[in-house]
Amino acid sequence: MAEQQRLNFVFFQPDEMRAESLACYGHPLIQTPNYDRLASEGVRFNQCHVQNAQCVPSRVSMMTGLYPHCAGHRTNWHLIRSHEPHLFRYLAEAGYDIRWYGKNDMLAQDSLSCINEYLEPEGPTRKNVHEFGDKAYYSFEAAPFDCAREDLADYIKVKAGIDYLRNRKHDDPPFFLFLPLLQPHPSYTTHRDFYHMYRPDDIPELRPSDLQCKPMHYELIRRYRRLDELDERSFRKLNAIYLGMISYTDWLLGELMSVMEENGFFDDTVLVVSSDHGDWAGDFGLVEKWPSDYSDPITRVPLMVKTPDCKAGHVVEGPVEMFDLMASVMELAKLDSKHVHFAKSFVSQLHGELEDRDRFVFAEGGYDTHEPHAFEGRWSKVDPPIEGNYYPKGILQQQVPASVCRATMIRNLNYKLIRRTEGQSELYDLDDDPQELRNQIDEPGMSEVRQMLENTLLDWFMKTSDTVPVGQDSRRF
Repeated sequence: MAEQQRLNFVFFQPDEMRAESLACYGHPLIQTPNYDRLASEGVRFNQCHVQNAQCVPSRVSMMTGLYPHCAGHRTNWHLIRSHEPHLFRYLAEAGYDIRWYGKNDMLAQDSLSCINEYLEPEGPTRKNVHEFGDKAYYSFEAAPFDCAREDLADYIKVKAGIDYLRNRKHDDPPFFLFLPLLQPHPSYTTHRDFYHMYRPDDIPELRPSDLQCKPMHYELIRRYRRLDELDERSFRKLNAIYLGMISYTDWLLGELMSVMEENGFFDDTVLVVSSDHGDWAGDFGLVEKWPSDYSDPITRVPLMVKTPDCKAGHVVEGPVEMFDLMASVMELAKLDSKHVHFAKSFVSQLHGELEDRDRFVFAEGGYDTHEPHAFEGRWSKVDPPIEGNYYPKGILQQQVPASVCRATMIRNLNYKLIRRTEGQSELYDLDDDPQELRNQIDEPGMSEVRQMLENTLLDWFMKTSDTVPVGQDSRRF
């Protein structure tokens, strides 16, 4: 009997794209026809949460199936090193052709040997629309790209992937095509055709900024970036541009899906769309993200998967974790992992089977003062790059390290607890307060819920605090 043909994989990953800003996730204004099409033809996971609020540690977890604390991957400076197992190494060892067109933020230089082709193109420079010293200078607002759509770096990445698909031969080995985009990551800008696609006055009401129940970094970020001097319309404009950036990535997805359809790839290829984390995009009067913040705009990302035999239009309501992708791809590729991990395959849900609606999901990050090498802004002490968008972020962490203290989130469909080592912890009843506007951490009526979540969190830490190596060593010389 002939060996069954192995599945191929295409992973389309916009950076910093939160779930709630897509039409298929309920946004009333944005136009995302290709994301919507994928949701109708594939399976949409309604509550997918990342394991960290930053690019590198989130992607490391996604590839390894390990939480950030398992191997100290909590910063943007510590990538997967050569001794660490990960999904791409497993696939390469099994004969997969891995093509990677886009930003890295995942593998250290000594781990790149498993990638057959890598491309990180540069596009036009992002230009701040505000003069240095202006109150809005640090808001990440940038001018639109006044060029052809095809000149942007993200198009060049997707075009490289499209060319790869078109040039494949029938007897080529199976492949994993990874397309990590930059948009909608700040600075907030995109091609001129999409930059003005949405009017600030039409933007739905943003989460308020005058909340006293939030941890200290909310107020400090606003102060250090001078965001507290901006009016509501300024944040609506940033949100409108952010939506335009997402619509640009939607157009790119449409270009990719058209080629996949024309060339019959949906018969033997899995298409995955997700992101590494979200973005405030004006909510709470904030921009970008923070290493130890786990509000839903930051942790909840889209996850849509289309396989040749999935249950089209199915929606998984139960919580999943972004790193479940690792276990799921391994199962779809019929491969076994060789290391202990905590990811759970969602393959059965792709066929409509019931999910675990009682599942808890977790995110963690932040730094402690005993690890000064982990903090951002170390360079600010000597030669502060005060004209860069990230200067306020770095100098805040250096001057107020408690603002980015270690923190861990535990969440299910009903409640969310964020426990911090310093400052304000958070507890939300998500049934009554889905936007997380009323912190009930100290309310007596929530004491039993808090205790339950803290006990569950402690059990989780104990169960995941280490991973015993697979295999045994001889005890004799």
